[in-house]
Amino acid sequence: MSLEFIAVDEESGKSGSPTVYVDKAKEEFVFQGWDPTPELVAELEANPAPDHAPGVPAGEHVVRLPFRMAAAIRKACDAAELE
Repeated sequence: MSLEFIAVDEESGKSGSPTVYVDKAKEEFVFQGWDPTPELVAELEANPAPDHAPGVPAGEHVVRLPFRMAAAIRKACDAAELE
């Protein structure tokens, strides 16, 4: 695996923290975050992306990251563009 650690949410403590990685070999971002609430899943199902089926397809998952991790996500984007 070629994961490059970018940042961890410093306000979440030492375990289970939202984390951002970049996998340059697969050209993917990897986000570890909180499970979605049932309310969020219902909202996603009620408000699908344009021209898409509602809900979260099999094999996909929703994670939540706090806004305070925006800099980490930007850093991951910058790391992805360096290639």
